[in-house]
Amino acid sequence: MLGTSRCRLLSAASPMPRCRAFLSQYLRWSSAVTRAVTLCVVTFCVVLPLSCHRMLYSSFFLRSVYLDSMSDQALQESLERGRGALLFWQGASAAPPPSTASGYGGPELLVTVVTARRSEGRDFHYLLQVTRQLSVLLGGCGARPCAEVLVCDVESGHLENQDAKLLEAHFRVIRRSPAEQQRDRRERANTFEREKRDYVFCLRKGWELVQPRHVIVLEDDALPKPDFFSVVKELLSRRFARHTLYVKLYHPERLQRYWNPEPYRILEWVGLGLVGATALLLAAALWNHCSCSFSPSAGRLLFFTLYVMAAAELLGRHYLLEARRLSPQLYAVSPATECCTPAMLFPGNASLRVAEYLDGSFCAKGNAKDMVLYRMARTIAGERAHSVEPNLITHIGAFSSVRANPARPKLL
Repeated sequence: MLGTSRCRLLSAASPMPRCRAFLSQYLRWSSAVTRAVTLCVVTFCVVLPLSCHRMLYSSFFLRSVYLDSMSDQALQESLERGRGALLFWQGASAAPPPSTASGYGGPELLVTVVTARRSEGRDFHYLLQVTRQLSVLLGGCGARPCAEVLVCDVESGHLENQDAKLLEAHFRVIRRSPAEQQRDRRERANTFEREKRDYVFCLRKGWELVQPRHVIVLEDDALPKPDFFSVVKELLSRRFARHTLYVKLYHPERLQRYWNPEPYRILEWVGLGLVGATALLLAAALWNHCSCSFSPSAGRLLFFTLYVMAAAELLGRHYLLEARRLSPQLYAVSPATECCTPAMLFPGNASLRVAEYLDGSFCAKGNAKDMVLYRMARTIAGERAHSVEPNLITHIGAFSSVRANPARPKLL
């Protein structure tokens, strides 16, 4: 606006050549404004759109072009994994379930998988996929198992959960008594309250039977990543774990952006911009083959900070977080976010406190168990909750066992 106004003043007071001369001062290549505009146009209109148009969690993802095909491909891959898991467990040798622990001599870690029969998506065998992955990961722990697996079947309908039935030869499977199941059918609680009660039952029953030092609760469509147990071991070794109610091991990728109400992400975003801007300015200053000078200055630092921040947000924070998988020590721990409980770590006896808190709340639409836990951790004195990034599980559930399902599930 300043350049345009000045140009108009010059036009009224002097011939056209003087206006052209003034504009050329800003448009010539040696001008910092020209270089900055060119860099932004090339980056945000050419390089990033061409590089990121197939990246699901990038702002440049062409949803209308690729989402349907990518969703269909993900469903097909999950279906094949499910069939493979079914064949694996059908052919696996039966193993006697571990004996019930007593006192505090239980295993270091208990992994409880909460499952129910799915009326839709049965052929995907989510539970069998998850337990097969756990079996593979446990096989890599060495002579001493790093965890014990418990399957908690909360199906209360008249039909059996066939996948849980198949796993009885390989893991301990727990269920409510017939009288409790009959009572649940009579009460007809809403979906959110019933889901909460199932969760509480699995927390308490797992602790009662196994007496572990720490508890992880997975939903039956939470597929662990290959480094699942090594990262959990690293998390439990950190000081914060002794003073936390729970640690979330998953947060939806689409909600992992920098532009978010969570304050720590804004600080992380600004910090990334400053580090990236400093690196770019130093690299430019050392590159003496360019005819234009890039000496560091406050204005250039501000420009490149905003430039790096914009590039990171448009690229997608999810993809930057993936670099942390290089080592368990690089995983970040931050204050817990509100949404979702597919994978939760409860250090020490925190699972009993969580069960008590949930038992004292009634869940309904708008007040599901994840929201209750988030509120408890923020309002009860002495309680803290955390999240780990990047995710330790992949959420493979395209079909829910408790909610209405779309005719054609999508990745987003």
